[in-house]
Amino acid sequence: MGSTSDIRNNLVIELNSSLYKVVEFLHVKPGKGNAFVRTKLKKIPGGQVIEQTFRSGEKIDDVKLLANEMTFLYADDTHYHIMDNETYEQIAIDADLMASVKDFLKENDIVKVLFRESTPVDIEIAPHVILEIKETDPGVRGDTATGGSKPAFLETGLKVTVPLFLNIGDKVKVDTRTGEYLERVRD
Repeated sequence: MGSTSDIRNNLVIELNSSLYKVVEFLHVKPGKGNAFVRTKLKKIPGGQVIEQTFRSGEKIDDVKLLANEMTFLYADDTHYHIMDNETYEQIAIDADLMASVKDFLKENDIVKVLFRESTPVDIEIAPHVILEIKETDPGVRGDTATGGSKPAFLETGLKVTVPLFLNIGDKVKVDTRTGEYLERVRD
């Protein structure tokens, strides 16, 4: 049990029998009245974002989650199979839990799985991933980085908008929080 003074980014709390991760918070001390904390909370799992205001000093139920680095092995129709890097134990995670990260995962990628007791409740991946372009229109001589953009499909099936000069086989860095192209990566 904590209080509003313990609120920080990535803190996991229990609210109305659901788990939420603090995405953003702001302590507000108005000229009149009592102070309060305004938060944006992301539901775990699911990803719905809600806004919640807490009175200053209000008690909150913070939840301790165990984070474990694991290796993504493969996916089938209903589950994603991952392996513990220390014990080599494999577990199957429901596809629903992986919905927000599935477009960025390749086989053998490292993911952080958050467990509440022995149940996986959330998956975290790196803020940027490097993926290869598998399908796009060909680049034309004279296309520049400031010229324009075109759609491209990456090796995971993710569709992003890339500059005209990129071709099939090029590797690009993608932001996993927004799904946007960041830059070309040279080997």
